[in-house]
Amino acid sequence: MSERLTKSATRNIFYGGSAFFIIVFLALTIHSHLYITGTSTKAETLTESVARGKHVWEKNSCINCHSLLGEGAYFAPELGNLWQRWGGDEDPEAAREILKAWMESQPSGIPGRRQMPNFNLTDQELSDLADFLEWTSTIDTQGWPPNDAG
Repeated sequence: MSERLTKSATRNIFYGGSAFFIIVFLALTIHSHLYITGTSTKAETLTESVARGKHVWEKNSCINCHSLLGEGAYFAPELGNLWQRWGGDEDPEAAREILKAWMESQPSGIPGRRQMPNFNLTDQELSDLADFLEWTSTIDTQGWPPNDAG
């Protein structure tokens, strides 16, 4: 028996290995998709106001400064856990009022602090944005962000 690898054996190993890893890749992709759509997000809790809040988020390019669940810029705080930080789990109405007051008070004018623009959002847009941030806080992020400060 020959002690070296023949061309046909090399080709078979290449095709066999490629097929194996393509199958593994597809299985992991399907598993990830099923986990995201079935476990981590609660699609049944999506409402029209959550969708409108996402539109407010996108229209005002909030992601250009803030990150949401680790995606976006790191110029301003992470907002994926904003609802918990502002006490929305215990008192949702107070968290909504804090969000509304915060957005209306911008720019704060504090010297040496980065300034967030005032987007002049309507009450409906603020309510929708609050619904979006509340819904975002219910996503199973598996421990992200790593600290409470965002």
